[in-house]
Amino acid sequence: MYRSLHEGWTVTATGTAAGTEEDPRWRRPASLAGVPATVPGSVHTDLLAAGLIDDPYRDDNELALGWIGRTHWRYTTRFQWRPEGFDRVDLVCDGLDTIAAITVNGHRAGETRNMHRRYRFDVTGLLREGDNDLEIAFTAPYEYALAQAARLGARPGPYDEPYAFIRKMACNFGWDWGPTLVTAGIWRPIGLDSWSGARIAQTRTSSRPDGVDVTVAVERAVRAPAGAAVKVSAPVGGVQAAAGAAVKVSAPVGGVRAAAGAAVEVSATVGGVRAEGRLAPGEDELTLRVDIPEPRLWWPRGHGEQHLYDLVVTAAGDTRTSRVGLRGVELDPDAFRLVVNGEPVFVRGFNWIPDDPFPARTGPAELAERFGQAIDAGANALRVWGGGVYESDDFYALADELGLMIWQDFPFACAAYPEEEPFAAEVEAEARDNIARLMGHPSLVLWCGNNENIEGHQHWGWPAELGGLSWGAGYYFGLLPRLVAELDPARPYWPGTPYSGAPDRDVHDPATGTIHIWTVWGSKDWTHYGAYTPRFVAEFGFQGPPAYATLRAAVTDDPLTPDSPGVRHHQKAADGNAKLLSGLGEHLPRPETFDDWHYWTQLNQARAMAFGVRRFRALMPYCMGTVVWQLNDCWPVTSWAAVDGGRRRKPLWYALRRAYAPRLLTFHEDGVAVVNDTAEPWTGTLTLTLRALDGTALRTEPVAVTAAARSVAHVPAPAGDKDQVLEAALDGRRDLRFFAEDPHVPFPPAAFDARVEAIPGGYAVSITAHTILRDLALFPDRLHPDATVDDQLVTLLPGESVRFTVESPAELDARALVAHPVLRCVNEARP
Repeated sequence: MYRSLHEGWTVTATGTAAGTEEDPRWRRPASLAGVPATVPGSVHTDLLAAGLIDDPYRDDNELALGWIGRTHWRYTTRFQWRPEGFDRVDLVCDGLDTIAAITVNGHRAGETRNMHRRYRFDVTGLLREGDNDLEIAFTAPYEYALAQAARLGARPGPYDEPYAFIRKMACNFGWDWGPTLVTAGIWRPIGLDSWSGARIAQTRTSSRPDGVDVTVAVERAVRAPAGAAVKVSAPVGGVQAAAGAAVKVSAPVGGVRAAAGAAVEVSATVGGVRAEGRLAPGEDELTLRVDIPEPRLWWPRGHGEQHLYDLVVTAAGDTRTSRVGLRGVELDPDAFRLVVNGEPVFVRGFNWIPDDPFPARTGPAELAERFGQAIDAGANALRVWGGGVYESDDFYALADELGLMIWQDFPFACAAYPEEEPFAAEVEAEARDNIARLMGHPSLVLWCGNNENIEGHQHWGWPAELGGLSWGAGYYFGLLPRLVAELDPARPYWPGTPYSGAPDRDVHDPATGTIHIWTVWGSKDWTHYGAYTPRFVAEFGFQGPPAYATLRAAVTDDPLTPDSPGVRHHQKAADGNAKLLSGLGEHLPRPETFDDWHYWTQLNQARAMAFGVRRFRALMPYCMGTVVWQLNDCWPVTSWAAVDGGRRRKPLWYALRRAYAPRLLTFHEDGVAVVNDTAEPWTGTLTLTLRALDGTALRTEPVAVTAAARSVAHVPAPAGDKDQVLEAALDGRRDLRFFAEDPHVPFPPAAFDARVEAIPGGYAVSITAHTILRDLALFPDRLHPDATVDDQLVTLLPGESVRFTVESPAELDARALVAHPVLRCVNEARP
């Protein structure tokens, strides 16, 4: 019987981390005792709800909150309990952030030091009938991490932050897109589990195309003799002892090994098929094979249905239910090609960062919105990046339902990590826990050891800095592949990204494995994507500012300028604004106003990433994946995201929706690529029309073309001059090629007719072009922050029309809706 313990909590500051020096920017409230706390939650959100701190997303308020991660915190609650005849009562902690000591009625129940794992503590002998007091004391994260760094020796990393020395979400400590908001708290559910006899300690489900293998581990309740020490158990990865004493427990999956007692009958039922087994006294684990006649497979989006079966596991009266999908997944390591159910899959993906610096605030509704934005942009995959967390059960269940493949990094990112204790044991414990927790999800197609740490060791000068110290290689090449092979052998493992398939190969070699492309944005123009012929691009991105409404809500600067204080604070990348301007290159004019800067840098971001995605898709099947950095932001910031911190779609999102379409027509090198990522051939007549800028057809060439299923056909294309445009059209799809950069094309000043019609829920905006209109865009959020538009960046030739649908919860000014700076195009007539 499970009972949540989410009510009646308060949080109190109990001291300051050793060695902490006060920063003059900090604003610490005078009283921090007995603050009402929400569980699950975090200190920051509790203080914010109590009105004790200002919104950390607004202006530079983030800087005033640095003291929170350098403060010790105590969460307390009182709850009623009465004995109900159960043999055991466990305190189940699904997520404590991070270094914590748990006390029940004044007695130590256990300790934690890992945000990324679950804990279970036997509190049977600590509870009393009536009122019970539960206290969780959190050590300041900085105190713990800095002490470990001093003990083990500093390790290289991208920031002057000690995140590698604490098993905690790395990006809490700031990133080049994220704030430094170092949290503490009960961030996932907590409760009491009362049980007798035996319970299911763990199920591990391995999917096959014809069924599943279900490994069931049980734990038996063992009453301690009177006066014996209380044992405290964790479901995976080892045991925490009462009162700080060490307890060694031999358990293959981390639970308490079964004591002698009655046999336990175990069953697993999938799709109406039941398999049974029996655990004899002293046995604690068995595997049941369930074969499904006429199985219905789970497929990634665009490759078939996402059929899911109910799985019911029983043991000694305990029951666990879940949903599973039948599928096989393989990885061709040299080509880095994912194969699902025997079919190669081109990965059209996004990198996923934690959707909020306070992850307890990311629930099913937020996930559904964000996944919907990924799918609507054409994605079939998300990569859970290694600087964040193993996401919630809801995350993976939703991916199962929607057919989004999940690439899961283990949480190591951009730094050298110590392999000494206590970290080696903690890494093993968290990996065992999360492999078992997540492996039943068919959407999970790949485990990856780390983000950019092998690259760091090869290319960032780490060996000289380390001087022989450990850096994580033992995890990526030893521990983690061993655990995956032991627990989840049917799913591929990759040591890190970028990685070329062997420790002695250069991770920058595009011919094998995965690469990250950061020469573009870092130092090269985005046309440099054309110099790469990769197998798989797991990261590449280009910055752009957030939506105007997102920036305006977060920044009080008056006026807004690219370099005003609040705008600068919401740009975390080194030299970010300078790179935005230099990145415009010859592609667009120099901005003279904030409005120009905002539109042109957003447009340049969209063009850059669309060019890269189109380039790499045209290389299929040699290249078999693009994972754009990144889908989402966690707060309002200028970044690489397609969806900003206000959950608004940037122009980049609309450009990627076109570039990720299952059937894509795109100019590629000296021709046209007909990209067909569907199960049926794409056959038709490709029409190539060379036009003057006034729309006059100068030359038309029809070409019969067939792109077989999951393939690309290439057609040569003619050249032209800067006062011409080449149009490629096939089955209602088209692409346009201009023969010079926009500032050098003799575009006429834009002329058009605009009509605004009120419709239910918003407006229809119809634009008819009298001249060419280059990258026409509508920004209704400038009139109301919740107004949205269905399309962006549409180029019209003379005589063509487009109809935008604007959704708005309030009435908008119709004239303003079709005027500068709401309606934009590159060759607009200046106001």
